[in-house]
Amino acid sequence: MKTLEHLLSPITIRSLTIPNRLVMPPMGTALGNDDNTVSEANLAYIKRRAQGGAGLIITEITEVHPLGSASPRCIGVWDDKFIPGLSRLADVVHAQGSKIAMQLHHTGRENYLLQKKNKAIGPSAIPSYIFGFLGTPREMTLDEVEETIAAFGNAAARAKKAGFDAVELHGAHGYLLMQFLSAHSNQRTDQYGGDFRGRARFMIECLKEARKQVGPDFPMSIRISGEECIKNGYTISDMQTIIPDLVAAGADIINVSFGTHGSPAVNIDTPNPSAPVEYEPGFKAFLAGKIKEVTKVPVISVGRYVDPYAMDEVIARGDADMIAVARQHLADPDFLKNAREGHPEDTLECLACNQGCIERLSLEALPIRCAINPQTGQELMYPAAPAAISRKVWVVGGGPAGLTAAFEAARLGHQVTLFEQESQTGGNVRYAAKAPHKEVYGRYIKTLTAKCKKKGVDIKTGTEVTEAMIEAGKPDAVILAIGAGISTCPAEGINASVVCDAWQILDGTVQPKEPVVVIGGGLVGMETADFLREKGVKDITIVEMLPSSPVLALAAHGFMLHKRLRAAGIKLMFGTRVKKIEENAVVVEAKG
Repeated sequence: MKTLEHLLSPITIRSLTIPNRLVMPPMGTALGNDDNTVSEANLAYIKRRAQGGAGLIITEITEVHPLGSASPRCIGVWDDKFIPGLSRLADVVHAQGSKIAMQLHHTGRENYLLQKKNKAIGPSAIPSYIFGFLGTPREMTLDEVEETIAAFGNAAARAKKAGFDAVELHGAHGYLLMQFLSAHSNQRTDQYGGDFRGRARFMIECLKEARKQVGPDFPMSIRISGEECIKNGYTISDMQTIIPDLVAAGADIINVSFGTHGSPAVNIDTPNPSAPVEYEPGFKAFLAGKIKEVTKVPVISVGRYVDPYAMDEVIARGDADMIAVARQHLADPDFLKNAREGHPEDTLECLACNQGCIERLSLEALPIRCAINPQTGQELMYPAAPAAISRKVWVVGGGPAGLTAAFEAARLGHQVTLFEQESQTGGNVRYAAKAPHKEVYGRYIKTLTAKCKKKGVDIKTGTEVTEAMIEAGKPDAVILAIGAGISTCPAEGINASVVCDAWQILDGTVQPKEPVVVIGGGLVGMETADFLREKGVKDITIVEMLPSSPVLALAAHGFMLHKRLRAAGIKLMFGTRVKKIEENAVVVEAKG
């Protein structure tokens, strides 16, 4: 029988009792003010997350030093001027019944802003896997090392003064503390380099200084990557050897993540902390279990968790004491509340697409959003109270945009009718759900449709809206959500009998004979080829005009998709365009 008994049980760490075992871990938002102070958007965002009921909320990366700031809108804690805003952040979370910890962070060499100015620093003058094309960081002097250790301690003291319940030092994902730990980024010959234990010294001393500043009763966590996930990187066995030292230095909680954001840049076979849709929920729970073997302090597990009942099972079997859930808090912050109240079917499951969160932040330096939750990062725009006047609203289009608009309108108390000309809702997402590993997209549409019906939305499929219908029905508002069309290749012969579109392949209308040429190497083309690969089609060529694969810009999923196609022997032709299509041939032209 499914239960939430373990997940909902309280846990006490030093003087702090946390009401349940669910943790919202740090996620960068870029919602702060330009001067790194807490903004109204920060407050609204974290309040909405806390309303879901997580026992512990850990803030996004909060910078301990100006040279460690990840973006212009990260929250800072390197000066007392930040304390008033941080206090408001703590108050907002406490008002919802949750506890709050501040994650203390320094980017080190993973700082694209400073890399561009040749001012980035690191343990050694070794380029970043991600930002190395911008330059090489400067090796920190011993004075700078000591200054940074002090900065972590001072930041912890400010967090306590601001009313936070705990702090967490970020020692994972390739940032400064992990840069010292890794032989790939630390080749120092002084006391902060050498063997694994020597490279751990910086992390240990930062913990000791933080403990010194906050006193004996204030809870402290350390976030680690249990394994480096890079060839010849450190392993979980290596990490086990220093856990007792981290605990002795002041860590009361070990938050176990994995890898670095540069992992796929080194080797696309390695796991990446952005955990794309290919990864099963809880796929790294064993790492937390390995850490629990060598310590008695609480251990947190992370790894694409979405289902509270599955989280409970991880705790029940002893692999972890707490579960950290990041992106699901963006997609639907009420997932725990829904399960607790007996209607888990109302939860919109995170797609693990990374498009509105990790990719938007990392690749575009833009504030956080979510592909399926329009409120995320824009909470101030969405009223909580019902509309003063209930209006008659028509929504034209039953894809994700139309369904979401219909649900929001109904939530505000309007009388909503949704029209979809196809026989079922979902739009183009129905086809995306056919691609390998993307079944969650189908569940998303099913859940969103059910939520609309539950809210009273009248869904009329197989119905095309006309001007006459609008004149006769007299809605107060009409929302057009008719989606995007299919772009057509201008090549000669595009209307030949051998040509079909991707949707016809994905819905099974057309079963092509080999060889197959896919025109377009974007996500649709690549995933259609992957679909055919899974069906046993072997002779496939993808033709793309761009000089390299556009899907490689997609956090982790693009790397894994690319890897599968390469491994299957699918031919990828970049910098190439289709000139002519014949019955038995496709004529292409390569640039240069």
